[in-house]
Amino acid sequence: MGRKLDSNVLVIDVESTCWEKPEKPAEGELSEIIEVGIAVVDTRKLEIVENVSILIKPQTSKVSKFCTKLTTLTQEQVDQGITYQQAATQLSKQYQSKDRLFVSWGDYDRKMFERNCRDFDVEYPFGSRHLNLKSLFSLLHGLKHELGMDSALQHLGMKLEGVHHRGNDDARNIARIFLHTIGKFRSGIAL
Repeated sequence: MGRKLDSNVLVIDVESTCWEKPEKPAEGELSEIIEVGIAVVDTRKLEIVENVSILIKPQTSKVSKFCTKLTTLTQEQVDQGITYQQAATQLSKQYQSKDRLFVSWGDYDRKMFERNCRDFDVEYPFGSRHLNLKSLFSLLHGLKHELGMDSALQHLGMKLEGVHHRGNDDARNIARIFLHTIGKFRSGIAL
């Protein structure tokens, strides 16, 4: 018999320091997570029960003009955030991230957590269960290519809510896709 699944799932979206190509980070700067968006989804009730943003103060890099244009996050905003270590601890303790399924749109978010944990010598805050909803969505819908989150919403006839490339808004939108997919499957209706 397998491990018990918690009925609450964590849909996570991260925003990271970034630079417009061909611009490169200054020497010693690393791409690091500056926002963790969380949508806690109750899979029994099929609803989002919590949606939050955790801002993280970068340790090695600054928020570029391109990053602000993309995410709307400024250096001043993230300077008010907590450390990456504190965010990882909050995920583990407050959101029981080691015991819950971690869902993201693609593998970028998981890889950023793994990389930042290595870079800053922090324990990985999640367990072994990760669901790449981007790949699953494409397979379930018989698509030839994976879609971006905003295109997947359009594919379903749904509108993007909030600001694209803000962690909590993107996490909520990904959770909406997740809930739509589960709901259709449970009702036996074609996706």
